[in-house]
Amino acid sequence: MFAVELARGLFTTFREMLSKPVTIQYPEQKRPVRRRFKGRHVLNRYANGLEKCIGCSLCSAACPADAIFVESQENTDEERYSPGERYASVYEINMLRCIYCGYCEDACPTEAITLGDNYEVSFTSRRESIYTKEMLLGPVAEIGQTTPQQVDPGIFIRAVPVMEDPE
Repeated sequence: MFAVELARGLFTTFREMLSKPVTIQYPEQKRPVRRRFKGRHVLNRYANGLEKCIGCSLCSAACPADAIFVESQENTDEERYSPGERYASVYEINMLRCIYCGYCEDACPTEAITLGDNYEVSFTSRRESIYTKEMLLGPVAEIGQTTPQQVDPGIFIRAVPVMEDPE
């Protein structure tokens, strides 16, 4: 009985020795992630460059690990950060506490925070583990402008723009 188990184990070892290795040359090549992968957080923007985050703190309330801190301020027409009446002046995520559950993503009414596909999250100190708003903000589209923007009075009266029905 022992010899049979030993032979089966050795057969598995030799079979794996002869198979092709699945080594990926990281960081030159990056392994594609699955569709439902939850990686590093991203604060999204609209196409015009305004931030989607309206500073409602629902993501902070939904976080079971208490990893998100949001402080909001009022928007003005001279300094417009988001289409709503408020914006997140401070947005921080403590990545040491984050458990990548996605509750922040589900709680956000404007789909401002999403868990992206970036799995390269590393830091060497506790101070580096706190990701600020500037670190989390996504890039500005080619047709957009950076925030803050100066806009004409009365353009933005809703926090969430009117959506068209999908066809």
